[in-house]
This record gives sequence, structure tokens and C-alpha cells, in this order.
Amino acid sequence: MEKQEQIINTGPDYKRIYHDFIESKCPEKLKYVKRYLSKEIMSLSDILKVNNIIFYDRLSENQKFKSYNKQTIFEILDYQKRYKLSNSQLARHFKLSRNTIAKWKRIF
Repeated sequence: MEKQEQIINTGPDYKRIYHDFIESKCPEKLKYVKRYLSKEIMSLSDILKVNNIIFYDRLSENQKFKSYNKQTIFEILDYQKRYKLSNSQLARHFKLSRNTIAKWKRIF
């Protein structure tokens, strides 16, 4: 029973994913993301900053594979409320589609 509880995960381990990716694909970028990866828990903004640092030169290619869980979607929509942004402004800030933002607002 204890092993089964240890296997349950609340989400992706971004620290491990990014660290492994950087070591294998672009070790020269490790110095830029080291402070984010050294944190105990990475916040949404940390994840987006690291993602931007790693994939800056391949940005259009990377956009196809983004996925968001409910917690992340709520954080993005809360960010919009906190800073009183329009859907267009929020979409530009997080590099999303305006239609995606509108769809999330309808659903949630």
C-alpha cells in the first residue's frame, strides 16, 4: 500500500524534465536556468521562464506541444484578473491563442 501511495503524483516533475532535457540537448543553457531549478517547488512563472529560456530559438516549433492542467489554467485566468488584462493581452503575455483564453473562460 505504501508503494502505491508513493507512485501517485500530482503533476509533472518539471525540475527533472528540464534538467534532463538541458543536460542532453543544450548544456550551455544550464547556467541561465540553475536558480529556477534549484527551487523546492517551481511556480507557473518559473516554469514559463525556464521554458522561454530553453526554447527561445525554437519558439514556433515548441508552441504545438503545450498542455495545461486545471490548476495552471486557473493561475493564468487569475493573472488576468489581478492585472486587469484583456484576452488579447493575456494571450500575448503567455504566448497563447485568444481563442484558447476565451474557451477556458467559457469552460471554467
